[in-house]
Amino acid sequence: MSITTENELTGMQQASDAVAITLKKMREFAKPGISTKELDEYGGKLLAELGAKSAPKLTYGFPGYTCISVNEVAAHGIPAADKLLKEGDLVNIDVSAELNGYWADNGGSFVLGEDIYGHGKLVAASKEILKKAINNIKGGIRISEIGRLIETEAKKAGYTVIKNLTGHGVGRSLHEEPHEIANYCDRYNTTRFKKNSVVAIETFISTRSTIAETQADGWTLTGNKGGFVAQHEHTIMVTGGQPVIFTAGSGIWE
Repeated sequence: MSITTENELTGMQQASDAVAITLKKMREFAKPGISTKELDEYGGKLLAELGAKSAPKLTYGFPGYTCISVNEVAAHGIPAADKLLKEGDLVNIDVSAELNGYWADNGGSFVLGEDIYGHGKLVAASKEILKKAINNIKGGIRISEIGRLIETEAKKAGYTVIKNLTGHGVGRSLHEEPHEIANYCDRYNTTRFKKNSVVAIETFISTRSTIAETQADGWTLTGNKGGFVAQHEHTIMVTGGQPVIFTAGSGIWE
């Protein structure tokens, strides 16, 4: 969507606050021994208390309020009662929701407890790359140039990017134009970021894979060459200078 009024700005901020608060509290609630279903139900309760509705449930009938991906799962992990979190796990929580007709999307990977498996370096790279990408977005910049920046920075750090998972427009629905804000330079994409538009920018930084493949359950995504993936995502408004980061309250960069 493109923001043209103060009411739209307020509406986007309120929806973004709902997902940001939920993501922050879910990260704080996560601990070794709890199931991803318990963590997801806590997230669903938080969204309801804030007056928001789970976007993946509303849009796709996803079997959870949020996507919780652990270790080898790259994205769209289904919360499960038998999936217990353990010390050192690489965990990704992706929260998207609708509130009063506005939609926002926010996610982040983190290491649960002590970094006993060394996932911290990947997580830190994903955070820094997202920060650099967002700081370089303004009206008129080609989407493909931001993709080039993300892939270049990933390669510098010794990683690959997942090419078929992308950022996207957001605001009046979960996925809007531009539909693909890729993590690499798609030279066929000549689209430019538009001032006042709302987009969800997300990194998919991988230790090994370049494509995410759908598993038998129809939802869970894993890398085509194995390894691990870290994702970080903010909903922003593009301006003529530094973007407005609507979901900053989640603290995913901390």
